[in-house]
Amino acid sequence: MSHTIEISPGALTLEQLRRIWQEPVTLSLPPGAIEAMAASSAIVHKIIRAGLPAYGINTGFGKLAQHRIADQDLEQLQKNLILSHSVGVGQPLADPVVRLLMAMKVASLARGFSGIRPEVVTTLLAILNAGIVPFIPVKGSVGASGDLAPLSHMTLTLIGQGQARYQGQWMDAAQALREAGISPIVLAAKEGLALINGTQVSTALTLHGLFRAQTVFRNAILAGALSVDAAKGSDAPFDPRIHQVRGQPGQIYAARLYRALLEGSQIRQSHVDNDTKVQDPYSLRCQPQVMGAVQDLIEQAGRTLLIEANAVTDNPLVFPGQDGQPDQVLSGGNFHAEPVAFAADTLALAIAEIGALAERRVALLIDASISGLPPFLVPSAGLNSGFMIAHVTAAALASENKSLAHPASVDSLPTSANQEDHVSMATFAGRRLEDMAQNTAAIVAIELLCAAQGIDFHAPLRTSSRLQKVQEAIRAAVPFYEQDRYLAPDIEALRVRVLDESLIQTAADLF
Repeated sequence: MSHTIEISPGALTLEQLRRIWQEPVTLSLPPGAIEAMAASSAIVHKIIRAGLPAYGINTGFGKLAQHRIADQDLEQLQKNLILSHSVGVGQPLADPVVRLLMAMKVASLARGFSGIRPEVVTTLLAILNAGIVPFIPVKGSVGASGDLAPLSHMTLTLIGQGQARYQGQWMDAAQALREAGISPIVLAAKEGLALINGTQVSTALTLHGLFRAQTVFRNAILAGALSVDAAKGSDAPFDPRIHQVRGQPGQIYAARLYRALLEGSQIRQSHVDNDTKVQDPYSLRCQPQVMGAVQDLIEQAGRTLLIEANAVTDNPLVFPGQDGQPDQVLSGGNFHAEPVAFAADTLALAIAEIGALAERRVALLIDASISGLPPFLVPSAGLNSGFMIAHVTAAALASENKSLAHPASVDSLPTSANQEDHVSMATFAGRRLEDMAQNTAAIVAIELLCAAQGIDFHAPLRTSSRLQKVQEAIRAAVPFYEQDRYLAPDIEALRVRVLDESLIQTAADLF
């Protein structure tokens, strides 16, 4: 464990969430959170002692809420809830997503409105800190009534049921807990429901997509700037006056990045006074307008997701009495993940457009009639096909992203005998972002290969000092394309460098 983060309930930051996503960390809770949870749990037990009916505490769930449960059956009720709701299918969620969802679940419960004992939450935190990864299938949630199925699979590990991975091995969760020195929990009234209600899985998947979107955005800025120089494009469209009079903040930001990246380019200076093209194609000229709009969408999604990461989203919620008023247990619908679904759909648009614009620049660079470069960016074209089919791959991936970008939030299928008659589909909305980001990362990798090839053709003229660093990083991974060779490994080498953010480090001071 390389970092320690104190989870301040309601005050997580995006930087903290990114660190949890990037690598295992040690998490802790402040003493005040323990006190808040203990007070909330005490209210639940007071309701039980008073014999008052309260949803999810001593009743059935969903359409079965009218069924009163005897006090002696309340623990069994919670266990049955977890077992019956653990119905997910598919491969396990990726470790970064599991870390995020568990951390956010802890943070949400620790705010003290869920009626759960502190020892339950601290045990969940101990599981996370021990590096135990519950087996949580990726499919089975519609993003309303909480992410019930995946969070039930998480809770199985807490009670010593199901499967988990510990020290690299899948095993029974009971064995994983035993080897880590953690005792399983016997759930009390309300606690199972508190654990499985909530939007933490949808939010974790979408945060994963957010962080991917930020990464591919920055790499695409580098690739786009490199393509401008490779195609001997103009930097005039990045003049700050153009963008100030429009006023879109993302556009202003993106134009600043392109100006900084291209500043001092010998290639640009070589044709600044004798440009034969009146205007560059949109994929070069309109990059600030498109990528700026993308940046604004990413920022908007980030704001929504940060609020959700700090939210209390289970049901019912326990509110202590104030000003002489009695304690109350209120049923509502904070588990409905519509804000997350909209954020995920927004990110899908952003990720798709990053790839769509990059694909157009690949098409431009391989077309000698537009770029002024050798056909398909290879010497002896004809004998060599160069980047001809690499562009086909980029086109295939961009097209796939168009289908994946269809909004998930506009769909709804009623569940639970029509009790849950409108759902968000936020979980799928967030899950599909990884496929889209992988597609876009590959498209950007192909553009980087093409742009670097174009820059090399302009030697001895050099690009800007900033872009030279990008060029050198590309060439450290992939040599100049002199003649046809097995190209897939080159694409993969740069795709990895796009996603691991190593290329971004060459211009880390800009972003």
